[in-house]
Amino acid sequence: MSEHDETTMPMRRLGPSGLQVSLLSFGSWVTFKDQMDVGAAAESMAVAREAGVNFFDNAEVYAGGESERVMGEALARLGWARHEYVVTSKFFWGIHDGPNTRFTLNRKYLLEAIPASLERIGLEHLDVIYAHRPDPDTPIGETVRAFSDAIDRGWAHYWGTSEWSADEIRAALAEAERHHLHAPITEQPQYHLLHRTRVELEYRRLIADTGYGTTTWSPLAGGLLTGKYLDGVPEQSRAKQGDFFAQQLTSGVHDDKVRALMTIAAELDVTVAQLAIAWCAANPQVSTVITGASRPEQVAENMGALAALARLDDDVMGRIDAIVGGPTRWY
Repeated sequence: MSEHDETTMPMRRLGPSGLQVSLLSFGSWVTFKDQMDVGAAAESMAVAREAGVNFFDNAEVYAGGESERVMGEALARLGWARHEYVVTSKFFWGIHDGPNTRFTLNRKYLLEAIPASLERIGLEHLDVIYAHRPDPDTPIGETVRAFSDAIDRGWAHYWGTSEWSADEIRAALAEAERHHLHAPITEQPQYHLLHRTRVELEYRRLIADTGYGTTTWSPLAGGLLTGKYLDGVPEQSRAKQGDFFAQQLTSGVHDDKVRALMTIAAELDVTVAQLAIAWCAANPQVSTVITGASRPEQVAENMGALAALARLDDDVMGRIDAIVGGPTRWY
């Protein structure tokens, strides 16, 4: 393992592009609008930016488009120069009912949804736009060309995929090369200590062959890896809200693993959440780890993962592997 400074945010290149993104980033899923108003969002983004974060993630579907509005108003309030930060959004689920507005990546939807997203967030362009899920009902060539055309129109600089299989990504790359279109540069997969196979095995050859990037999400497994569910379900938690993480969070299946990880974290003088985030960031296949928070104090705590990252030597990584198991040793 290489050494890391405990305070300076590392930058990594996003896939085969020249875009530099902070190793830890900040996303709005679940929190903006539902748990954070504009003031709290702006404060949280400011804490992240002060820690060196330059990558802020969003999606059209988050809070039915309102997450983008909140982030846009927060950016306006913060007054940052546009060159100082990277903003992303994702498209597929849709926010309007209709055959061409939900669960699709067809040309009509994308070329109408992307400018609508820009209007909500109050920007002239996004830095990266994602296909939020694959769409088996739209020809891959149509989707690739629509994203490429969005870039040509100045609506975004790059595009990527989210929760696509390696085969689907390779098909998009081949289509772009065949027709001289803008190719996707990064995937946004779920990745954490308890969910490893896709990033570490399925994408391994893809990343080695193409340099494809990964902007990973849910480093804390929806809160499970914070340890807060070991003694029951706290009020105002995700499990109380009934989202799709609820069963995983409350099942108790991973409690022994979380307790063992907490022991290692205590030895390193970090929280188990910081350890879990740092573990994701230590993987060189990861371009940036998207963190989330419901209040500014959580943002600051998550940024403390840099201290944990500096302490992850091969011995510690081996002990973590022994606890959680996994498909491969990459460190």
